[in-house]
Amino acid sequence: MPQPEGPGMGYPGQPGQPMAGYPGAPSPNAPMAGYGGAPAPMPGYPKAPSPNPSMPAYGGGGAMPIVPPMNRGFRGTIKDFPGADPLKDVEVLRKAMKGFGTDEQAIIDLLGSRSNKQRVPLLRSYKTSYGKDLVKDLHSELSGDFRKLVMAMLKTPAEFDAYELNSAIKGAGTDEACLIEILSSRSNAEIKEINRIYKQEYKKSLEDAISGDTSGHFRRLLISLAQGNRDERPNVDVSLAKQDAQALYAAGENKLGTDESKFNAILCARSKPHLRAVFMEYQQMCGRDIEKSIVREMSGDLESGMVAVVKCIKNTPGYFAERLYKSMKGAGTKDRTLIRIMVTRSEVDLLDIRQEYVRNYGKSLYTHISGDTSGDYKKLLLKLCGGSD
Repeated sequence: MPQPEGPGMGYPGQPGQPMAGYPGAPSPNAPMAGYGGAPAPMPGYPKAPSPNPSMPAYGGGGAMPIVPPMNRGFRGTIKDFPGADPLKDVEVLRKAMKGFGTDEQAIIDLLGSRSNKQRVPLLRSYKTSYGKDLVKDLHSELSGDFRKLVMAMLKTPAEFDAYELNSAIKGAGTDEACLIEILSSRSNAEIKEINRIYKQEYKKSLEDAISGDTSGHFRRLLISLAQGNRDERPNVDVSLAKQDAQALYAAGENKLGTDESKFNAILCARSKPHLRAVFMEYQQMCGRDIEKSIVREMSGDLESGMVAVVKCIKNTPGYFAERLYKSMKGAGTKDRTLIRIMVTRSEVDLLDIRQEYVRNYGKSLYTHISGDTSGDYKKLLLKLCGGSD
C-alpha cells in the first residue's frame, strides 16, 4: 500500500524528519519549542502516520491481521504541555522533595503532563537553579517500580532504548524479546542514533554486544536489524512482492529444511509497506499465514524473533497490545516491559494500542493496569495511559 510509513517501539519517524535527541534535531538541552512556544514534533517521535487498527483487516488467517498505515495525525496520549516553564517546573519538583517526606503526587502531576521534550531539559534547569542533580535527588527520594518509571521518563528516547538494550544483554540470561521489540520497531534514523549512544555509554558497539551474547541465526537476525538499513520508501512493487513471497515459500514450506538466510534477507531489508504486501501474497499463494509457516519451520529464539518481526510489521499497535497483555497476565507483572512500552509509545501510538487492547482482550488497558499495579506507580502509569476507555 503506497502510504507513508510510520514505523512503530519505536518512535515512528519518516525519513528526512529529524527527531529531538536524534541527528539533525535540536539538542534536548537547547531552548525548546514546547516551552511556551508552538508545539514542536515529539522527541524522537515525530508526527508520523501510525497503523490504523480500526480499519477492517485484510489478508487472512493469522493471529495478527495486516493493518495498513494511514495518516490520522498524532496518536499518542502525552502532548506538549502549553506554556510549560522549565524553571517553574523544577521549582515544583524541588519543593516536592524538600523537607520531611516526599510529595509524590506533585511529581506525578508534573512529569505525567509533560512531553519527553519538556521533561529532559529539566535535568539542566534543575542543576542551573539548585546546583544539584535531579536524577540523583529523585532516585534517593523514590523507590521501587515508581522510581524506575520516573527514571525512564527522564531519558531521551535513544538513551532509554540504548539503556534497555544493554540491560537486556548484560547479566545472567538475555531478554531476547526486548532486543527484538526495540530493533524491529524503530526507524533507521532511530537505530543509528541508538548505536551512537550505545557506543558512547557502554564503550562497545551494539553489534559487538549482540554478537557476544547470542548465537546462530538469531544473532544474524539481530545484527541485520541493528544496521538501521531497511528500505524506507513508501511505494510497493507488486511484482517484487510476489517474487519475495515465492522466495519465502521456496526457502521454507516448499523445501526439506529451511533456508533461514532468505527469511533474514527479506524480513530485515525490505520496507514495511512492501512486506505487508509480501505477507498477503504469501497467504494467497500457499493458504497459510507467514507466522504459521515460521512456527512450522523454525524453533527457539529464531522462531520467536522472526514471528515478532512479522507481527510488528503487520500491525504495530496490535503487537504492542499483545506485549502489554502478556506483561500483566498471570501471576506477577513483567514491570520492565510494562514501563518500557508505556513510556516509549505514549507519544507515538498509545491511542491505537488501547483500541487494539480492548478489541483483543475484552477490557481496557487502563482497567488492566489499574488492577495489576498499585500506589504511585499505578497513578503515573495511568497518566501515561491517558484515558479509561
